[in-house]
Amino acid sequence: MKKKLMLAGMIGLLAGTALMFQTGCTTQVEKKTDSLSASNAPTNGELVTRGKYLVTIGACHDCHTPKKFGPNGPVLDEERLLSGHPEGSKLPPIDAKALQPGNWMLFAGDITAAVGPWGISYSANLTPDSTTGLGTWSEENFVKTLRTGKHLGQEGGRPIMPPMPWEMVGKMTDEDLKAVYTYLQSLPPVKNRVPAPVSPVEAAKMAKL
Repeated sequence: MKKKLMLAGMIGLLAGTALMFQTGCTTQVEKKTDSLSASNAPTNGELVTRGKYLVTIGACHDCHTPKKFGPNGPVLDEERLLSGHPEGSKLPPIDAKALQPGNWMLFAGDITAAVGPWGISYSANLTPDSTTGLGTWSEENFVKTLRTGKHLGQEGGRPIMPPMPWEMVGKMTDEDLKAVYTYLQSLPPVKNRVPAPVSPVEAAKMAKL
């Protein structure tokens, strides 16, 4: 009987040791996996670099950066990168025909404003200015806006107006949209209050008849 009890005790001890060893190994593997995941996450600097690349090849500057005009035509205003349609600038006369579907769409000379059947739209200030730009926007607001086409990503928000191609931009991966957001937040803030969109009715009143 004593031999049986001793044998049972030894088996229990071995089983317990094996379980402790297995648990310890599992914990080590989990810690190693977590460490690898953390090390694979892009740094803020890498996100900024990726975001700048995406903004550049995505031609965001075409509409969102004011231009300077020189002998060879318009060039980007480096001091106002991605700050949107310049506050207080005047549009040239509007041809009322542009407000009718099927006719030509009009752009301002620096391409920061557009006229079409939707009325008049102005390119937004994408710099992190807290009162006139994206300074108070969260990453979630930014991503939802480009996914839904609604201002601030809110269900009741105003629609993002043409010619902003949010339907295409919104198909970027979450990682790329996060990179774009991180890059935009890294820009020098530019205080530039962009006008609100103008409805077709109001635009028609402003149009050259």
